[in-house]
Amino acid sequence: MTQDVLAQIVSGTHPDPDGGPPLKVATRSVRVARSLAGSEGDLVAPLGLGRCLAVVSDRTTHAVLGARVERALAGLGEVVSLVLPDARPHADGETVALIREATARCDALVAVGSGTINDLCKYASAQDRKPYVVFGTAPSMNGYTSVNAAITLHGHKKSLTAHAPLGAFMDLSIMAAAPVRMIRSGLGDSLCRPTAQADWLLAHLLFDQPYRIMPFALLAPDEKPMLEETEALVSGDIEAMERLVRTLLLSGFGTAIHGNSQPASQGEHLISHYADMLGDPAWPPSFHGEQIGVTTLSMARLQAAMLDGPPPTLLPDKNSEAGFVARFGEALGKSCWTEFAQKRLDGPRADALNQRIARRWPQIRTAIAAVTHPLPLLEKALACAGAPMKPQDVSWPEPFYRTALRHAREIRNRYTFLDLAADSGRLDGLAERI
Repeated sequence: MTQDVLAQIVSGTHPDPDGGPPLKVATRSVRVARSLAGSEGDLVAPLGLGRCLAVVSDRTTHAVLGARVERALAGLGEVVSLVLPDARPHADGETVALIREATARCDALVAVGSGTINDLCKYASAQDRKPYVVFGTAPSMNGYTSVNAAITLHGHKKSLTAHAPLGAFMDLSIMAAAPVRMIRSGLGDSLCRPTAQADWLLAHLLFDQPYRIMPFALLAPDEKPMLEETEALVSGDIEAMERLVRTLLLSGFGTAIHGNSQPASQGEHLISHYADMLGDPAWPPSFHGEQIGVTTLSMARLQAAMLDGPPPTLLPDKNSEAGFVARFGEALGKSCWTEFAQKRLDGPRADALNQRIARRWPQIRTAIAAVTHPLPLLEKALACAGAPMKPQDVSWPEPFYRTALRHAREIRNRYTFLDLAADSGRLDGLAERI
């Protein structure tokens, strides 16, 4: 199974599509194989993690792989087993504190799991300035090799700076045997490449924000075939699984090389994060990537409507901190306002943007349309996998979802098509139709 691109990135020999020096990451070892059984110790030993290793898992991932990893690492030194008590742990400040306390005397962390376990270990180890490695158990998200962790602090879900794993190890037989919902979740998290790129390119063309083609060039060879073989993917096909796993790892590397999550997290993630923060905890739980599949379709529709419509005319924003506090509550409202105020359009900024749009809209529209996919391709990929496609498929009531579409842009300083639609007075109407 070819891993040339991954190996080149880890070795620092992959050329930069943007013309800079060869791409470089902090991760020193990546292994994607049909089976890793019996080789776990050999994979970890060269990384020199120390004599006391904390293996962190939850009850499910401990049974799937964690116990096996613990046995394999016993020959390297002392192994401290930390099995989080909740069946579905939360990536929040409280759980980070629990992990830091339980692993205080350990030299390094070994995460055994997928999104939540990886983010918790990534952030906890970064806070304690310890290395960590990860053994994946499901192809459910693209954050394995990123340098950011999605952690909820005081009710506000944030993408926090952490650090990359020194090693990322993916056993395809375990990945292919993961619950099908988690496989669909990984597909959903990968589906957002075109909407995230369109949003990021919009911010670049309107505000001259830094932008790179590198994260997307890494994904290009696998993306179209992956979207066309989603039925095989959820049927346990190992080659299809390898393509998805490689896509997830490369997406994480793209954000790590760039330095933040912009290449892989834009408007579609804001909608999902809004639902995580403000949805009813009593609703049946859904996986992150399942949500992203749904929100990506909404963003694709919104972006198409804005690009197909007349050049937008932007108006100064009328929001206020008091309004945010009334909408979100005291603590969360102030936290969101701090983020939102950085991108909020006042009169002079709106005037400057309108002048740029008047001069360049045809070029802006053409450039952004070129990086998107037709909506039917995205819909077919999810449909063939049996993945969620509508808000109700992930237990979001339609009225709540319409509210999320209107207000998700307010939780973060990241200018997307949600902002363009709102600032031009079109978001309320589009929220009712997309």
